[in-house]
Amino acid sequence: MLQSKKLTLALLINAALVSTAFASEQSESKGFVEDANGSVLFRTGFLHRDKKDGLTNDTSSAAQTAIVNLNSGFSKGIIGFGVGVVGDASFKLGENAHSGNGMIPTHNDGSAYDHWARGGAYVKARISNTTVTYGTQVLDLPVLASNTARLVPEYFEGVLATSREIDGLELTAGKFTKNQYSDQINSDGNELDRAVVWGAKYTFNDDLKASYYGIDVKDKLDRHYANVNYNYGLKDGAALNFDLSGYHTEFSKDASTYSATGTIANPVYGVPKAEKNTVAGTEKTNDIWAISTSYSKDVHNVMLAYQQNFGDVGYDYGGNADGAQSIYLPNSYLSDFVGNDEKSLGLQYNYNFKNHGLPGLNWTTAFVYGWDIDVRNQPKDGQEREFFNQVKYTVQSGFAKDASLRVRHSYYRANDSYKSIYMNDTNEWRIWLDIPVKLF
Repeated sequence: MLQSKKLTLALLINAALVSTAFASEQSESKGFVEDANGSVLFRTGFLHRDKKDGLTNDTSSAAQTAIVNLNSGFSKGIIGFGVGVVGDASFKLGENAHSGNGMIPTHNDGSAYDHWARGGAYVKARISNTTVTYGTQVLDLPVLASNTARLVPEYFEGVLATSREIDGLELTAGKFTKNQYSDQINSDGNELDRAVVWGAKYTFNDDLKASYYGIDVKDKLDRHYANVNYNYGLKDGAALNFDLSGYHTEFSKDASTYSATGTIANPVYGVPKAEKNTVAGTEKTNDIWAISTSYSKDVHNVMLAYQQNFGDVGYDYGGNADGAQSIYLPNSYLSDFVGNDEKSLGLQYNYNFKNHGLPGLNWTTAFVYGWDIDVRNQPKDGQEREFFNQVKYTVQSGFAKDASLRVRHSYYRANDSYKSIYMNDTNEWRIWLDIPVKLF
């Protein structure tokens, strides 16, 4: 396995060799100032979890934030340089006496912060079609993804190189040493030692794509991801889409593996710090794969997905490298259906109201059922199910163009054996009002 520095150097050398052969992103640069862009996203967020066991406190958070993204262009020349800033400034709305759902930072006594700010800067360089960025970043990689499902995004600090020197092929390599979850003030709140990532995705044609990514998190895990996506056009504008994806994970003895230890490890579910870092003590493996088929025509899209786990433990994301969003599989809503040996079947339907004069209005509904979950020291009879609904409206034109309102609801239930290690029966509401403002 190539280390990130070696692979980054190889990408840069390759870019230098081919940069004079054809037009590139860097050769088309307009300049440091001319290509600059800046924006602020004003977001009002509300997240409420109604726990149905009668023993666990409900959690509820409401807050307002401004998420800033300032990004320069690249200077002209063979090598272009640039800088950028990402960050957020927020304040709570109301008392927020029962937070603990990943929305708002809390003091040592459990009380919510009144206001807080986070973020950082980065520098970047580009040769031909190869870009290297160092500093604070929001990542979107299948093996290392920033959680963007809360009020503000999760941040990583490190270096990432992306190269598109060959038509249709994108190569990625990086190394990250800090990880800050959405409700953390400390820039390395998740105490990430070192995460090395690499990957490639290739577009064969407009209908067929494939990708592979890997990650090595020091003293935690090695994880590999592969995906193949094929789109088959039908008559009258209809289409079938086939997607096959999966992960192979090798956990070290120091990794957080809650489905092996029988205790909840994910702090997103409000578990005390004393319990969230439980480790198995021995090496473990997990394989999870999923296949989905989608049919789309006009305003309709329906997807059927099957997902299955194998190995010693469940997928057990979160706590080892990121904030629990590195799960690029179809049966992922409030629950991700990733229990030990779990099988799950999901049905999703999406409807666009454009034929009713509301092109920005979309409704998504889904039902997922998971079974055969192996719960430690109990019979292999763990079960869970979720009924999911989301309505989102995005303004299409005018002064409020791109502003959006999203209302999401999950009805989650599990049997007694599985809720003892995962999460209790929950009704969840999430409401986001997003107002983007372009600065320049």
